[in-house]
Amino acid sequence: MSARGMLSTVGTAVGGLFGWSDAPPPADPATVRELFADLDVTIGAGDEELADVVRAFQDRVGLQIDGVAGPHTVHLLVRYANQRRERHLDLAA
Repeated sequence: MSARGMLSTVGTAVGGLFGWSDAPPPADPATVRELFADLDVTIGAGDEELADVVRAFQDRVGLQIDGVAGPHTVHLLVRYANQRRERHLDLAA
């Protein structure tokens, strides 16, 4: 994921956590797929497959299960993806 894409995703997630007056739009599906790929989760090409994976993730981490990659979901996806990358870097060193 590009640095610009990551910053956009993180900005949306952080804005949602601080309670924007208008709900931010869900994250771009391509970005959400990249975050799941960083977690070694394979997703089919369809939108329903992505929603199913998002629902499973939300269930696993204790979020409201709606299948939408909103700010709280994206925030946790980014956090877990970053932790995974850091672990891989530690093992490579």
